[in-house]
Amino acid sequence: MTRPIKKSEATCARILDAALDMFRTRGFEETTMRGIAAAAEVSLGSAYYYFESKEDLVMAFYERAMEAMAPRIEAALASTAGFEETVGALITVKFEYFQPSRNFLGALLKHAADPRNRLSPFSKATRSIRERDQVYFGRAIAQSRDVRVPDELSPHLPMLLWLYQMGLILYWIYDRSPGQRQTRLLREKSLALLVGGLKISRFALLKPLRTKIVELIVLAEGGTSHGASEDA
Repeated sequence: MTRPIKKSEATCARILDAALDMFRTRGFEETTMRGIAAAAEVSLGSAYYYFESKEDLVMAFYERAMEAMAPRIEAALASTAGFEETVGALITVKFEYFQPSRNFLGALLKHAADPRNRLSPFSKATRSIRERDQVYFGRAIAQSRDVRVPDELSPHLPMLLWLYQMGLILYWIYDRSPGQRQTRLLREKSLALLVGGLKISRFALLKPLRTKIVELIVLAEGGTSHGASEDA
């Protein structure tokens, strides 16, 4: 038996649905809380009761996306074999899910590109979402039999793959080619290059390069590289 949906949960979902529809059709800036309340057929006070701001609605959208994509990601992990195929499948899930919101995400990036903005995918507020997504990449690494990652790089590889994914998503958002064909080609060619690099990364001669890569990943996460001062 399915759990009955409480009236409060249904109202919350209706407000979020109305907000997303307006974000997609009118844009983030042009949408108002009053307009969202009207579209959801609730009072303005009720809209503010569930969501204090449009930013809260976007955060709820992020959370909903993670929950909705979870079974699709699990299916991708279960149905793929090689590392390259698995990572490609995980990224494909994101493209397919976010396709209806592509223009909205593009408009949102103009305001949320700065990591200090709570809506940024690199912000402290979105850290838990970011880390949950990286867990899936970690599982792809763990179940892979065709790519062996050096010990010093292995703990940081999920973050590296997540950054790679974000770069592709950013390119995809602004890709104007039919059906975003250029993004598909970029993903295929760059992923093959990435996997090829990982396969040879165990060579002893590449240890200095591995060290630099680790330092860059740590810095991208907001930390400091080994030996760097906190004020650097």
